[in-house]
Amino acid sequence: MIALIVDDEKHVRDAIKLLVPWSEFGIDTLLEAQDGEEAVRLMQEHRPNLVFTDMMMPLMDGKELMVWLHDQLPAAKTIVISGHEEFELVRHAVKYGGVDYILKPIDAEQLVETVSRAVQLLEREQAERQQQQERNIEMNQIKPVYWDTIWSNLVSEPKTFDKYAKEIAGEFGIIPQGQHCRLAVLSLDTISGKLKDSFWSQWDLVYFSLINVCNEVLTEKRSERVGLAFRYWNNDNEIVLLLLSRLEQADAVLQHVQTCIANTFQSSLDMGVSSKLPFPDALRQAYAEAKQALRRRNLLVKEQRIHEYKEDTAYAPAQLSMSEHAEGIRLALRSGSEEQIRKIVGTWMEAVRSLQTIDSEQLELWWHEYNGYKNRWVNEWFGDNPTSDRLRDESHFHVPTDDAGRLAVDLWEQQLIRSLTELSRQLLQSQRQDSNVMFEIARYIRNHYHQDISLQEIANHFYLSREYISRKFKQEFGENLSDYLSGVRIEKAKLLLLNPHLRIAQIAAMVGYDDEKYFSKVFKKTVGVSPNEYRKGRES
Repeated sequence: MIALIVDDEKHVRDAIKLLVPWSEFGIDTLLEAQDGEEAVRLMQEHRPNLVFTDMMMPLMDGKELMVWLHDQLPAAKTIVISGHEEFELVRHAVKYGGVDYILKPIDAEQLVETVSRAVQLLEREQAERQQQQERNIEMNQIKPVYWDTIWSNLVSEPKTFDKYAKEIAGEFGIIPQGQHCRLAVLSLDTISGKLKDSFWSQWDLVYFSLINVCNEVLTEKRSERVGLAFRYWNNDNEIVLLLLSRLEQADAVLQHVQTCIANTFQSSLDMGVSSKLPFPDALRQAYAEAKQALRRRNLLVKEQRIHEYKEDTAYAPAQLSMSEHAEGIRLALRSGSEEQIRKIVGTWMEAVRSLQTIDSEQLELWWHEYNGYKNRWVNEWFGDNPTSDRLRDESHFHVPTDDAGRLAVDLWEQQLIRSLTELSRQLLQSQRQDSNVMFEIARYIRNHYHQDISLQEIANHFYLSREYISRKFKQEFGENLSDYLSGVRIEKAKLLLLNPHLRIAQIAAMVGYDDEKYFSKVFKKTVGVSPNEYRKGRES
């Protein structure tokens, strides 16, 4: 902290320096000036936190200095030390923020008390500024999400516009009075494969950067807002561009957006664009039109990126189904032959490549067909085996794209072959496991966990010695048979604890424990909390 003493009398400056315990107040730099002009030069260079000033000085007096401080260094605190007690001087000191007006000769106790009060004011105001700065940073982080949410809701429910009209007018200067709009949907499904690989774990950063690029184009003319861009929260992979002016030049505006995205990301994205519709009443219709134009674009046409909605265009989807190839794929999987899998996938892809048109709707239909068949086979072959969950496909469809962001049938073919080959490998492994007696024993435990199972009983059931089972089971599963049984029981108990109507004693009996206390002890040792604590934690 820096302090400045301004007085034309050196003995007064020396007295102030002597009387104040500067280090106790965190003041490590002490400056001196003998008049107001010298003080101004020092303050411009060092910007002190605390200023002591006389009122009567040559060149620039204390009154003028306080006015300068008030205008140029308002955060600094001023303590007046004067030999004059005229009311006009005191009033001036109060008006321009003086902490106190101390008369000469200086009272040491009053001086220290005033410095203490001034330092406390400085620290409190600094803390308040810091808090306000943090709040501003937080608001700047929250604000884009807030507006993304508002605009997303307005697209879904345009009738709620009046609720936000005043706020929107203040933030964006948008006042709908017979206004029309066009809406563009920008889909990240067609982002280049290279960009997907680079940013797959940082999608929020991708959205933030893309929206910034779009908004820079839409607001580059300060006198006229062309529109705005926002993340559409009702769909995970979309950005919406709302155009409110220059609607007849929308293609040029969106082409400029495409150029800027390509320059920034070295990738282009497809857009669907609505017709000209009333704003805000037809926002939902505008989104539906833009979405339809995007979904029904021909993905085989590589040059076109902007797709306008055309009401009179007849829609004729490709008449090609995966069902006629399903049985061949199933047999290839059962064969365990990668060559057979490649052959049947190649036959399917040959039919796909013969098409003149492929759109997103058709791709999604094929994906749902494939996913349906695959999940049916997984359920048939693996049942409730934990492996089955890992083998099922994701619920979200991704368009297979090349480095230019275009539909890549070759890439799709490779993905299918890899996926089906892995499924076939898992099936063969499962078949080998089924023939292994240790897995039979594990299955027996999973099916009879609620009974009083002993190692001797299992040995009798499988006609093997207890020692052989213990040794082989641990080699196969990495844990003792008793620990495996306990783990199965505890996992079943955790599911039963989700039912609030079952008592702990009932659950203990249902998973093979006659003694409730012993069950609770085993449960806590395994899970880390008691059954009751686990239940409460799941309910909260």
